[in-house]
Amino acid sequence: MGSTLNIGIIGAGAISGAYLSTFRRLEAVRLVAIADLDEGRARAAAEAEGVRASTVDELLAAPDIDVVLNLTIPAAHSEVALKAIAAGKGVYGEKPLTATLADAKRVVEAGRAAGVRVGCAPDTVLGTGIQTSRKAIDDGLIGTPIAATAVMVTPGHERWHPNPDFYYQPGGGPLLDMGPYYVTALVTMLGPVVSVVGSASHTRQSRTIGSGPRAGEVVPVDVDTHVTGVLRHASGALSTLVMSFDAVATRASNIEVHGDAASMVVPDPNGFDGDVRLRPLGSDDWETLEPSAGYCDAARGYGLADLAATPDGVEARANGDLALHVLDIMESLLTASATGSTVTLETTCERPAAVPLSDAPGGVRALV
Repeated sequence: MGSTLNIGIIGAGAISGAYLSTFRRLEAVRLVAIADLDEGRARAAAEAEGVRASTVDELLAAPDIDVVLNLTIPAAHSEVALKAIAAGKGVYGEKPLTATLADAKRVVEAGRAAGVRVGCAPDTVLGTGIQTSRKAIDDGLIGTPIAATAVMVTPGHERWHPNPDFYYQPGGGPLLDMGPYYVTALVTMLGPVVSVVGSASHTRQSRTIGSGPRAGEVVPVDVDTHVTGVLRHASGALSTLVMSFDAVATRASNIEVHGDAASMVVPDPNGFDGDVRLRPLGSDDWETLEPSAGYCDAARGYGLADLAATPDGVEARANGDLALHVLDIMESLLTASATGSTVTLETTCERPAAVPLSDAPGGVRALV
């Protein structure tokens, strides 16, 4: 594309604030309109940003919007994305791409047939943390990659989130909620996955909201809340994944990658930067690597700016095929857990292009 994209947001919930803050400084994107089923919430967000408030249908029909930023709940991702594509607009969504693999395939195929771009969070992998880690692997600093571990442990989002219902409904759970950060990072560093095995548990039938106006209200749990598995990458590397909304805490690194020449500690994939630490074979200590790749000072929305700055005919980094493959990995892991079998992936993807050490894609606008 390579030019400023006009963006319309559908979904003015909590996550929209992070995107809005970033958009104010990115030249590659220009916010035009905001829509939400709660028209009052859309109006308040639009007034704060100096853009127009729209209904969903008005936004989808608007000729001055190039890409729809889909910030609805996971259960609505597919419907909104398909409507945006049918209206001739590109779509970039929050993770996961959709609530099911079947829906995700429809979205990606519809985008390809319509000749519009499909992109998806997380874009945290474009920051200096994961990109410096990837470069260390690509430069041979760990030798031949053998294995990785990825661990996310929390007792549950209902303790702090005032409306946590969707975390415990299909499309939610620790794997589909937090897993995209970790799985996308593993695919970015080690390449696509060919098969998975795993186990999962569902230890509580309900959760009690701990904050906000609904504090004390009980919500049902309809998903597995502790998932563990092993991902076999096409390269032969094995990644062990633990995602939990049940356990209290952990001292494990968010991600570690092990090769025959060194081990590496990778920073939190839910962030954009952080220290990358390396311990070469024979060394008694860890060394911290200087940032050597990735967008500097990145924040939520850089994936959309990267899409805007990517020339036609070149695949943007946070693209639909990557998001589809990540969802396939996660859904296959849940299937493997339920059946006690090894599940072969239906999809694959190209490893996204590396990000050289650089500023924002498309540049940063002067703020006055």
